[in-house]
Amino acid sequence: MQFIDLKTQYARIKDKVDSSIMQVLEHGKYVFGPEITELEDQLAKYTGRNYCLACSSGTDALLIPLMAWEIGRGDAVFTTPFTFVATAEVISLTGATPVFIDIDKDTYNIDAELLEIAIKKVISEGKLNAKAIIPVDLFGLPADYDAIIDIAKKYNLKILEDGAQGFGGSYKGKKVCHFGEAAGTSFFPAKPLGAYGDGGAAFTDDEELFEIFQSIRVHGYGGQRYDNVRLGINGRMDSIQAAVLLAKLEIFDEEIELRNKVAKRYSQGLKNKVVIPKVPVGYESAWAQYSVLAENSNHRQEIQDKLKEANIPSAIYYPIPLHLQTAYQYLAYKKGDMPITENISERIFSLPMHPYLKDKEIDEICDII
Repeated sequence: MQFIDLKTQYARIKDKVDSSIMQVLEHGKYVFGPEITELEDQLAKYTGRNYCLACSSGTDALLIPLMAWEIGRGDAVFTTPFTFVATAEVISLTGATPVFIDIDKDTYNIDAELLEIAIKKVISEGKLNAKAIIPVDLFGLPADYDAIIDIAKKYNLKILEDGAQGFGGSYKGKKVCHFGEAAGTSFFPAKPLGAYGDGGAAFTDDEELFEIFQSIRVHGYGGQRYDNVRLGINGRMDSIQAAVLLAKLEIFDEEIELRNKVAKRYSQGLKNKVVIPKVPVGYESAWAQYSVLAENSNHRQEIQDKLKEANIPSAIYYPIPLHLQTAYQYLAYKKGDMPITENISERIFSLPMHPYLKDKEIDEICDII
């Protein structure tokens, strides 16, 4: 059994993928080929955004907006400790300081009430300038954007939505990556919409900001090829990856529906056995992961061992919260500072999740648990 089954997906769209890649090989425009512009147009339309910038990774899709806003040393950016390191890494790469906020016990996304408390504290201490919030759409479930947007407006902070895991999900009728002054997502192969290598996209409705995104993506270029007007990065997406994504976009909405059917069957089979994911009213998850809670770390290990005996893979996202990782020791967080995050990290584990998981496979997993 596969944790993520990309082979079955490829078999379904093989002809389209192969012909799309061959077109790139024929025209030879491997960087900034016509597929890039077409993908950007389709993704902007999909999310309801004015502008989309295809780029080299989900990490760069978050880094580029922070660089465009000139966030740096002395600035505070608020985010969650319960996510992949890239979310906080981009803050640190600009020279700014990540300020971690504990999560909601039901959604595992950033807790809006605690967020406001932390913002007030940073402002009152006066050591850092509060500049931005990076909410994460964890495991496919969007964050609470109504609350976060209200807080951002109240304290004049920018929002950068991290939709790396949530692309394809929605919040109150609006697609993931629709929120904030900017948003970013990832097309890493394991994501709901994945390329055959690294890739990402940044979104905004601000034309001037988008033009800065374009500049930063290619080493900060200006009006002339060798006149670089700002510091930038090498953040381009390859044309072949755009071709693959265009082929996958044609079946993407159907795959999101299939993921939701898989999640529903899991939840029916695991109800009252482990703590199953909650999807609040008005939210739709893209189900990048189907993650459940065991009673404690020993119970989790017992379940994972039984699954392994049956050749069923599982994974832990995330065993060490960011505020306790070695790279962030300089921030002087300690165990107990994020009690909900720490408790969940000791109990959570993820089960196989992809659109082509068979009912009998789901039932087998549920029976073992």
